[in-house]
Amino acid sequence: MRRVPTLTLLLLLALVAATALGAVACGDEEEAGPEEGQSYSIGVTQIVSHPALDACVEGFKEALAEKGYEEGVNVTFDVQNAQGDMATATTIAQKFAGEGLDLVLSVATPTSQAMVKADSETPIVFSAVTDPIGAGLLSNGDAPEANVTGVSDMLPVEPHLELIKRVVPDAQTVGLLYNAGEANSVFLVDAEKAAAAEMGLATVEATASNSSEVKAAAESLVGRCDVISVLTDNTVVSGLESVVMVCRENGIPLIAGDTDSVKRGAAAAYAFDYFDHGKQAGYIAAEILAGKAIADLPIQFAENLVLSVNEASAAEMGLTLPEDLVAEATEKF
Repeated sequence: MRRVPTLTLLLLLALVAATALGAVACGDEEEAGPEEGQSYSIGVTQIVSHPALDACVEGFKEALAEKGYEEGVNVTFDVQNAQGDMATATTIAQKFAGEGLDLVLSVATPTSQAMVKADSETPIVFSAVTDPIGAGLLSNGDAPEANVTGVSDMLPVEPHLELIKRVVPDAQTVGLLYNAGEANSVFLVDAEKAAAAEMGLATVEATASNSSEVKAAAESLVGRCDVISVLTDNTVVSGLESVVMVCRENGIPLIAGDTDSVKRGAAAAYAFDYFDHGKQAGYIAAEILAGKAIADLPIQFAENLVLSVNEASAAEMGLTLPEDLVAEATEKF
C-alpha cells in the first residue's frame, strides 16, 4: 500500500527532468513556428462537457495562438464532443483517423483510448488523462513511441486529503464519489483510499455510471460520511450541481479536485487550473506541428496547484472555513 508516495515522487522527478531537457533545447536552437502560407487542421475530441474540460480546450487553443497557430487564420479546429457516450467517442475517433488531420487533441481518458485505438498515424496529444501508461495510451512516458504524447492531470491526493483534514478537522470518514467505469477515477480513488488510510481516515464509496445517476449516488452517502470528496471524475463533475445540492441540504462539506468545481459550489479545492493544463498540451502540439519528433517530447504533468475556496457555499453546507485558509486562497468565489 506504499504505491502512492512512490508514484508521486516518480512523477515529480519525471517533471523536473522534462523541464530541464526543455530548457536545454530552448537554449540551443531558435524556436520554430508555422510555415508561411501553410494551413493546419486539428481535431479535438472531448468525452463530455463541463467547465474544467472546456477550459482545457480553450487553453490549448490559446497556447497554439501564442505560437502563431491561430484559429481562422492558419488553423481550423474540428471540435467534437461525445457527451459521455463511448460509442460516440469511438465514432469520432474513426472519423478523425480517416481525415488526414495534422494533429488531434484528445481530452480525457476514454476519448484518448478511442483515438489511440483508431489511429496510429496522426499525431495525438492527450490531456486530462491521469494515468496514460495504465490506460494503455503508451508504454514509455520518457520517450513516447508511435504517434502519442501529452499531459497527465495526475492530482497529488495527499494535499487534497490534508485540505480535508484542515477544513473538517473532526472528519473521520470521507465519502468518495466517482464513476467506477472511468480508468482515471479508479486510479485516483485507489490512491486516495491508500493515502487516507495512512492519515487515519476511513473511506466509503458511491458510484455513478452516468450524470443522471450522480444525485442518487451522492444521496447514498448521506449519514455514512463526514465530508464528500470529488476528484477529477468527468461523470460526477458534469453533474456537480446535484452533488452541491445534496451537500447543502444535508450539511455535508464538499471538497473538490479542480478549481471550476469550487466556482460551481464545492467548498474548497487544492488543484490544477485546467486552462493552464490545456496550455501545456497546446505548447506540445505547437512543437509537433513545427516538426519536432514525438519521441523527443516526454509526457508532462499538470503544474501550478492552487487553493480555491467558496465561503458562501461552504456556509450553506454548515461549514465555516478557517480564516487563515481563506487568506491563503489564490481564488475566492
